[in-house]
Amino acid sequence: DCQPNNLPVTGMNNRTMEAAMRNPSSGFTMLEVMIAIVVVSFGLLGLAGLQVFALKNNQSASLRSAASVLASDIVDRMKANFQGVINGQYDRPSTADYTTGVAGCNATAGCTTNELAANDRFEWAQRVAASFPGGVGIVCLDSTPDSPANPTPAAPGCDGTGATVYVVKIWWVDDRTQGNVAGNLKYVYTSFNP
Repeated sequence: DCQPNNLPVTGMNNRTMEAAMRNPSSGFTMLEVMIAIVVVSFGLLGLAGLQVFALKNNQSASLRSAASVLASDIVDRMKANFQGVINGQYDRPSTADYTTGVAGCNATAGCTTNELAANDRFEWAQRVAASFPGGVGIVCLDSTPDSPANPTPAAPGCDGTGATVYVVKIWWVDDRTQGNVAGNLKYVYTSFNP
């Protein structure tokens, strides 16, 4: 049995065949939709990557702001205890000089200027450690705070020269990814003259 135009019957009725003959590109719509979904998916993945990058940079900027605030904190402490500065009690390039506080400084009786400087160093170091992942800070005399290029808490590069140029140096772990488990130390310094 043949239909008009001598086409064999293959399970389609006349109306379906006529519609297919009038619109031969009816299968392309599904292909276009699938391509659009793939393109949109790549765009959304790119957008998610940008969002992660922005969050990481915001975290780093937040830590830099906190470093600035903590540098101002120790500078203010030094200005309040200028006799301790004159006595050289704040020129401490070793992290070991920041581990012991003086309990009497927070009591009514008070303490000497040297004890106050020791307590200031201790309290400030505790705040730095609490504010940053792996945070360490020191204060020292240093005429070239950006030399060496990558100072560390163990080798802060304080040259001890100059009678009035103090530098607050703060380090913390900034990048804690799987590829960098130990973390890169971020270094920020602030020079000042008390």
